[in-house]
Amino acid sequence: MKKMQNELLWLAMLLANFLLIIFAYKLFGKWGLIMWIPVSVIVANIQVVQTVKLFGLAATLGNIVYATSFLVTDILSENYGKQEAKKAVWIGFFSLISMTLLMNLALYFKPLEGDEFSLITHEATSTIFKLMPRIAVASLIAYLLSQRHDVWAFHLWKKRFHKENQLWLRNNLSTMVSQLIDSSVFVFIAFYGVFETAVLFEIFITTYFLKWIVAAADTPFVYWARRIFKKGSYWME
Repeated sequence: MKKMQNELLWLAMLLANFLLIIFAYKLFGKWGLIMWIPVSVIVANIQVVQTVKLFGLAATLGNIVYATSFLVTDILSENYGKQEAKKAVWIGFFSLISMTLLMNLALYFKPLEGDEFSLITHEATSTIFKLMPRIAVASLIAYLLSQRHDVWAFHLWKKRFHKENQLWLRNNLSTMVSQLIDSSVFVFIAFYGVFETAVLFEIFITTYFLKWIVAAADTPFVYWARRIFKKGSYWME
C-alpha cells in the first residue's frame, strides 16, 4: 500500500478536482467555471515545483489541476460558445501574470528581525517563488498556445461532430492534442538545462501521459455539466 501511496493520492486528487468544478458550476453557474481557470493555473504553477514518482516515472505535480482548465474551457465552449471560452483563457493569463508579479515583489521585503518564524516563512516562500519567473514564462507561452488551440479545435470538431452523443469525441480530440502542445512547450522552456536530457524526456512523457488520463477521465463530467446547463438550476442564482 505504501508503494502505491502517491498513485492513490493522485487518483483522489483527480476526483477532487472534477467534483470541485461541478460543485462550482452548480453553485455559481457560468462564473463558477470561469472562476476555476485562475484557480487551476495558479495552483498548478505552485505545485509544479514538486517532483514526485508516479507509476514508476518522475513527474511534476500540478498536472491534474492544470489539465482541468481544458475541461472547463470545453464546457464553456459547449454550453456558452467560443467567446466565453476565450474570455476565460485571457482571465487565466492575466491571473498568472498578476500572481508572478505580486509574489516576486513580496520577496523584496525583509523579514522581521528576531522573528524566527518570519525568517523561515520568507525562506520557504523564496524557495517556491524564486523559481516562478521561468516557470511562469513557460506556463504563459504553453498556456496561450494550447488553450487557444483547444478552443479553436473544439469548435472545429463540433462542426463535424455536432450531435450531443458525439460530445465525448470533440472534447477528447481537442484536449489531447492541446495538452501535447502544452506539455512540449512547458517542459522544454521550464526545465531545459535544469535536468539531464533523460530526466527531461521522462518528465515530458509522464506529464503528457498523466494529462492524457485526465482528459480521458473528464468525459463523464462534461456530460454532467451539460445536464446542469440544460436544467439551469444553479444554487446561487
